Amino acid sequence: MTSWIEGVERRVLANGLTVLAQYDRHAPAVAMVTHVKAGFFDEPDRWQGISHVLEHMFFKGTPTRGVGQIAAETKGLGGYLNAHTSYDATCYYVVAPADRFAAVAAIQADALRRASIDTGELARELKVIVEEAKRKLDTPSAHAYETLHELLFDRHRIRRWRIGTEAGLLGFTRADVDGYYRSRYVPDRVIVAVVGKVPTAEVFATAERLYGDWPAALGGVDPSPEEPWRSGVRARVLRGDVRQADLALGWRGVAPLAPDAAPLDVAAAVLSSGRGSWLYQTVRQPGLVSSIGAYHYSPAEVGVFSITADLAPGDLAAVVERIAGLIARLRTTGPATADLERAATLRKAQWARRLESLDGRAMAFASAEAQGGLEILDQEFARLDAVTARGVVEVAARYLAPESVSAVAFVPAAWQGDLAEPWLAATFAGSPPLSPAEPPPPAEPAPPIPRPAARTRHDDVVHASAGSVDVLIRPRPGAPLVSVGVYRRRVAEESPDTAGLGTLAIRSLMRGAGRYDANGLAHAFESLGGSLSVAVGADWVGVAASVLAERRDLAASLLVETITAPRFDPAEIERERRTLAEEAVHAADDMFRYPVQMALGGAFGPVGYGLPVKGTVASLERLGAYQVRAWHGAELAAGRTTMVAVGRVDPDRSIPSLVGAMAGFGPGREAKPLPAVPWARVAPEVVESRDKSQTAIAMAFPGPSRTDPDRHAVEVLAAIGSGLGGRLFTALRERRSLAYTVLMSSWQRARAGALISYIATSPQREDEARDAMLEELRRFGAQSVTDEELDQAVNYLAGQAIVQRQTTAAMASELVDAWLIGTGLAELTDPAAAYRAVTKQAVQAAAQRYLRSEDAVVAVVRGGR
Repeated sequence: MTSWIEGVERRVLANGLTVLAQYDRHAPAVAMVTHVKAGFFDEPDRWQGISHVLEHMFFKGTPTRGVGQIAAETKGLGGYLNAHTSYDATCYYVVAPADRFAAVAAIQADALRRASIDTGELARELKVIVEEAKRKLDTPSAHAYETLHELLFDRHRIRRWRIGTEAGLLGFTRADVDGYYRSRYVPDRVIVAVVGKVPTAEVFATAERLYGDWPAALGGVDPSPEEPWRSGVRARVLRGDVRQADLALGWRGVAPLAPDAAPLDVAAAVLSSGRGSWLYQTVRQPGLVSSIGAYHYSPAEVGVFSITADLAPGDLAAVVERIAGLIARLRTTGPATADLERAATLRKAQWARRLESLDGRAMAFASAEAQGGLEILDQEFARLDAVTARGVVEVAARYLAPESVSAVAFVPAAWQGDLAEPWLAATFAGSPPLSPAEPPPPAEPAPPIPRPAARTRHDDVVHASAGSVDVLIRPRPGAPLVSVGVYRRRVAEESPDTAGLGTLAIRSLMRGAGRYDANGLAHAFESLGGSLSVAVGADWVGVAASVLAERRDLAASLLVETITAPRFDPAEIERERRTLAEEAVHAADDMFRYPVQMALGGAFGPVGYGLPVKGTVASLERLGAYQVRAWHGAELAAGRTTMVAVGRVDPDRSIPSLVGAMAGFGPGREAKPLPAVPWARVAPEVVESRDKSQTAIAMAFPGPSRTDPDRHAVEVLAAIGSGLGGRLFTALRERRSLAYTVLMSSWQRARAGALISYIATSPQREDEARDAMLEELRRFGAQSVTDEELDQAVNYLAGQAIVQRQTTAAMASELVDAWLIGTGLAELTDPAAAYRAVTKQAVQAAAQRYLRSEDAVVAVVRGGR
């Protein structure tokens, strides 16, 4: 790595607006990020949440573009757009086919400079944001984490509920929002970053044309009150209608450019980066939590060092005690050389992945420029590489002090335990250093023995086959990484008694295989610059890793060893089973996925697609090592195995070694195809009442399978209905302010499909939301979509077929999907063609065929708070 900012050019217009541009000849698209240096920290208390309100109004129109037109025009150009508000900035971004740059740039510039902020639209949108705030209250992890900020800080604005309160939001006037807009959205607080297949000269000329006449102005400055230093342990317990607990522990950190920022970042990486990390080895792997992570988050002038976890409430004390022991070790002996080397190898790959996508790169460039200059990116990486074990010990001793810890636990209302401050103080003050398992001596995977194989080429994909294995290679020039995976189509579906068995078996692979125990396997992959990941669906399973390109062959050998020679130690399988059981309990707290799964269960019944892939609490109780071994043996005994490699890879040189790596798979008998799955509609309506701020409604209708000729028409139908500017978005969110989240999606699997719609609204508006959703869906069959709607949806889907190929992981996913459950590699040649062939008549016919009320399954998680 020479520089992360190589090829980036910078211009500052006369009015102070900064433009960054990087030409990428390998890119399939272009990303444009508009970074405004105004966020939650800029808001005085009377305007708490107003930055996020303005973000919403950005899409509401200008004097020349009406409500919804910004999103509709962008969609019609094949682009997607979105935005987010953070503590120190608000970012708007669009990714589109490169030849549409001039048009999408004009739309973004118009929205930035000439937002209408109509009084009526503002009133409606404030109700939408209130629904978003309620959704956040129903998300335990978000609620706990922001409450942690409130405990850690007494004066600084980071302590506030950043989205704002319902009363404060509904009190905003047009004068408030327009005043904030006029005072903060000025040229010298704006950075426009463009990355993709657009020459930099064109970027700068376009920027001059679109922004050059924007008058310079002094931006309003209202800094946050400074936070005095303090010590003292603080704790809070939040109780609600949740099935599992969410824990957030933290200390005050430092600003991003402070000298101690890099050592704190490395401390967080040692704790939680990868499966070889301290927290994974001592807390996640033993099954005490279902997920855990450590972070040093540094927005602008403050920082927060935090550890968050999902866990069973009864394990709260044990988890806190282990975390305290690991922090004690950081403060005393610190990380070993092997820990720092592992973190450094992972960091290189993580940064490469972070800067692989066009919008990820553009956001990183804009953020660095906002902090003081592009070169900050290279300087930050160099500082991280220079961190020593002693440096980690020093910052841990300085900032992660026992007397300064704060903790928040969001627990089930009926849980009788507590998180008392005296106990928390004593635990962190008195816990001896906890030493994670030492990494085993390095056991590098054996390089594969090359084997010849027949090969064919399908556009940019090379296919090689030998025996019962296939190897698919897809080069992506310019990528420093290779995504390598081994995949298999499933040969049997699950029943109520075996739900989650495939997930348990595949996840148990990570707990030891061949020469490696769980710790050794984690370190072996991380030495290659990646982490082992598993993919489990109802149709196929796989193991994969995204690694540094030069380590590709070793990763392939290690993946094959993982899937063909699992240890399946009963104790390790039991730990993974307990973790899955906790996740099954926790799934009910997800107000999106849970009602959707309820709808699928009502549609397909308690088998196959109607069951959660991760299993149910009841089914997981019955699973163990015997069933796991039997499942693994049966799955590998039939069917073909496919290896996929995408990235910086030369097919001619790589095929012999990758085919050789697959030698571990036996011949295998031919797998019997599984039959199509009928729409059983065993439960037309499923309702569950919860103490939540919102009611979530998911509707499922029959839909085409992944290979059904109707699938493209149905995807166009869903694109017309969903997303910014879509029918459902316009009718239910923009006109009625019923919800923040409303969508329609084509759910496609190998043997069945569904059309799914979703809305989350206030409990008192449940009937209104349900009726409005059904009415909009009925309209699709009753009357033809317009030419404009069809063109926008088709152009959007065609554009996204190009845009999605930004990263090696996305290209690998597209390839796996087409090969395993699609119609084959021919799909990849011109994925846009099938969408362009869809007519208005085909869309209406699809709506009439699938969106029939007598086939609908409605799932409701009814709130009542």
